[in-house]
This record gives sequence, structure tokens and C-alpha cells, in this order.
Amino acid sequence: MNERHPMDQLLREDRIPHIWCSGCGLGTCLAALISSIQESGIPLDKMCVVSGIGCTGRVAGYLKMDSFHTTHGRAIPFAAGLHLANPSLKIIVVSGDGDLIAIGGNHFIHAARRNLDMTVVCVNNFNYGMTGGQGGPTTPLGSRTTTTPYGNYEFPFSIPYLAAASGASYVARWTALDTRRLTKSLGEAIHKRGFSVVEIISPCPTLFNRLNKQGTGLDVLRSYQQNSVIQHGADPAKVAIEKDGKIIVGKFVDIERPTFLDLVKERLGDKFKIPWEKPDPVHVTVPSADE
Repeated sequence: MNERHPMDQLLREDRIPHIWCSGCGLGTCLAALISSIQESGIPLDKMCVVSGIGCTGRVAGYLKMDSFHTTHGRAIPFAAGLHLANPSLKIIVVSGDGDLIAIGGNHFIHAARRNLDMTVVCVNNFNYGMTGGQGGPTTPLGSRTTTTPYGNYEFPFSIPYLAAASGASYVARWTALDTRRLTKSLGEAIHKRGFSVVEIISPCPTLFNRLNKQGTGLDVLRSYQQNSVIQHGADPAKVAIEKDGKIIVGKFVDIERPTFLDLVKERLGDKFKIPWEKPDPVHVTVPSADE
């Protein structure tokens, strides 16, 4: 059997089988990310992926490219160091809501404020899935978790609103069901100059969905189909997710804004001898899975 899967080029087969639960949305999220990387036309030696701790943090370990699995909440500052040391790299941060928005929340807002040139993919399953299903920074009001058995009573962050208010240049949200739209959006975010953020709403059937009696992973995907509403250009302040409410998805922000290094270059000119330009994807041929 010499058959190869089209994504084998970017999957570490020695790490398979993965650790994700049956019905988890992370498999489709990873497939969409791999497709967007392959379609970006950017050479793999000019890209790297950084993740933090948690179920989503395992993404970096499954990718056959330069990738880094960092400590809890530190994916963005690690990525910032890579970016500032070598601005010609395309940096993609992939992590979960707990890692990026709780312990890493301060790094998230300041990276957006500075408009650092990187893409952040936040897979949001509304709880700390890997460590037992505790309530997190995006748990909807009233939702049950292992630490909020009577329903969450803390107002959650809305990731698009947080990103947009902090200065991100590109902000979008999709569910794990919207794989084609998600792949296209990830591609746009990868090519966007500045801080781009894509939130992916994903099932956690073992913990969050079970505790809230939302059924299997397939049931949750059906609920996404029935309850997602596409509203491109929606005001990020009005896309908060409520328990059992509609999920507003789409591209909310796509603006041009000087990046941190644009402003450094404007101030200091040629005093820094570092490569500023991103690789041109037009002249790149991405090898197939058989190469």
C-alpha cells in the first residue's frame, strides 16, 4: 500500500493516533489549517507554527514543519520573539481559548495593540478541556462546567470584540463545521499584514457538551448548522455568544494599519539590517504529498 493522503506532507505520521476525543472538532480545524498552509504558496521553510498548552496546543506536535509547543499562555510572546528576530518568517499561533485568552490574555491584547505581523488561530470550546473541563474565560453565562456545576456566573470574553478593540487588523469567526469557509478565512489571515485573528468554535463532547446536555459531537455540529448566522462586517461588539443562542460567524474586521515593524522602520530607517519583506508566494510551488 503506497497510497498517500494529500495532507501527509504536513502530518507527522509517527505521532498518530492523536489524543483528541471522538467528536472533537480539532481534527477538522487541523485539516483546514493544513489546507490553508498548502494553498498559501509560502515555502514551508518560511513558516512556523507556535502553540501553547491544552488540547489545541497539540496541533504543533502533529505538523511536519517547524513548530514549537510552548508553556501555558506563552505562545504569543514566543511567536513575537521569532517574528522580531526574523521578520521574513510567517508565524502562525494555534491554541485554545484558555491558553490564549486567560493566562495568555495580556499577551494577546498587547500583540494586537502593537499590530505584530502574525496570525492567531484560537479554537474555542468554552472550557479547559485537557485539564478536566473547568470554566474558562469564554464560558457562556449560565453554562455548566466542572467548576461551575450550577451554571457559570462570570461574564465571558467575546474573542472578536477583544481582538478588534485591541487593534487587530483582521478578525473572523467560524465553526468547525464551516471547513471550506474556514480554510479560505485562514488563507486570508495568513496573507494579511498585521495581527490577524481567526476564532473557531469547536465541540468538546467529552466535557462541555456533555455537562450542558448538548449531545454528541455530531449533534453539536448539527446545532452549528441550525444556529450559525453569517454576518460579514458585523460589529464585533455585537457578536457575543450566549448559552443556547445564535452564533454569529463571518469576517468582522479587515483593515490596513501599520505594523509594529513598519513603525520601527519609519523611525530608524536603515539602522536595522534585517529582512523586512515576506516571501512572495507567487513564485513558489508547494510540493505534493508524494514529494
